[in-house]
Amino acid sequence: MTRAYVALGANLGDARQVVEAAIGALDRLPETRLAAASSLYRTAPVGCPRQPDFINAVAAVDTCLPPEALLTALFAEEQARGRVRGAPNAPRTLDLDLLLYDDLERSSPFLTLPHPRMHLRAFTLVPLFEIAPDLVDLVLPGRGRLAAWLPAVATQRIRQLGAEAENAD
Repeated sequence: MTRAYVALGANLGDARQVVEAAIGALDRLPETRLAAASSLYRTAPVGCPRQPDFINAVAAVDTCLPPEALLTALFAEEQARGRVRGAPNAPRTLDLDLLLYDDLERSSPFLTLPHPRMHLRAFTLVPLFEIAPDLVDLVLPGRGRLAAWLPAVATQRIRQLGAEAENAD
């Protein structure tokens, strides 16, 4: 089994319910089991600010699927939840990004590992460190220590959601 990390996000419809359901769906992927899931976070959109806030999380999965097959399964889950891939940074019903696949480095037209923009986003770093604090010392190729990027994302709005805040959002 290989440990992989998946970022989840949505900002259309009942985004909180969609992200919670998608976390559960990760546990039902072939040859894959959910190992951990972060809290949910309300975050400001990055790259296209005139849209609703996102609900984000990060999940750890243990899988026997090769990385390309895992990403294909993630895309199928997005489609099952109504995702239509269009303009970059557009609002979405569900977004699933493969952040890390063990310590694999890969660059192809279909898949880049580690995810090429994960270090630039509070909505990936904060929930990732919540469930995998040991990854603060991870060195990204050509980027340095992952934790060193926290100051760069410190101005991005992110708020952890609690179960008691479900109806207040």
